[in-house]
Amino acid sequence: MSDDQVRVLLAEDQSMVREALAALLSLEGDIEVVAQVSRGDEVLPAVLEHRVQVAVLDIEMPGMTGIEAAALVKRQSPATKVVIATTFGRPGYLRRAMESGADAFLVKDAPAAQLAEAVRRVLRGERVIDPTLAAAALAEGANPLTGREQDVLAAASDGAVNAEIARRLHLSEGTVRNYLSMAIQKTGARNRAEAVRVAKDKGWL
Repeated sequence: MSDDQVRVLLAEDQSMVREALAALLSLEGDIEVVAQVSRGDEVLPAVLEHRVQVAVLDIEMPGMTGIEAAALVKRQSPATKVVIATTFGRPGYLRRAMESGADAFLVKDAPAAQLAEAVRRVLRGERVIDPTLAAAALAEGANPLTGREQDVLAAASDGAVNAEIARRLHLSEGTVRNYLSMAIQKTGARNRAEAVRVAKDKGWL
């Protein structure tokens, strides 16, 4: 690998997708995929070990989400640029990705050449955002859920009862009920299961 090639990490839990992206990016003469990982919690160690210049991260991965991994990378290796490339083009995800410090946000159905160009552009200090998603995020508005409401709703997503959620989050059952009630109201849902679905669909969880 020559010194002028961009050192890229790919984080994607689906092997076929990851390997296809690696193959496509490797066709670019100025890009070299130096590391591939399948879990979010493997991102930072790989970034540090391989001196990665641009990390391309999926959002939904085991161990840690791509958004959480992006925030870690930005804290521990601030020079590394982060590109989020996801199947889930949800406005809420875009907002959370930008808040985590991500430099680009693309959906995976974009052409491979667009991903390669995003890698080059973030290295030049630009921010790259899918224009359709950017417009949708502006129209959608900010996530109305507070951090604690998100925590409680996420804990309820596996069907846990209030007592179990209270134990997990070190809250009283009454407090859990209040947070769930507010989350249901803010999502316009009829019950907690629907509130979880709405929040996930919008990328708020």
